Amino acid sequence: MSKGNFESNIKELEEIVLKLETGEATLDECISLFERGAFLSDECAKQIENAEQKIKILFESEKGITEEDFTPEE
Repeated sequence: MSKGNFESNIKELEEIVLKLETGEATLDECISLFERGAFLSDECAKQIENAEQKIKILFESEKGITEEDFTPEE
């Protein structure tokens, strides 16, 4: 499954929810949509966690705000 950026993942999640809410998908389609939605939700959570970690690395020093390198865990 491909990994997109946060915004595209959220957009795709919204589209999946709409499709599931209509009730027009077959059971197999619903299962596939649910699996994709779970994957996207996990990816979004990881992206948010990585952003939060990067923000935490930013700190105020005597010279102002500086940034340290951050390598996200996969």
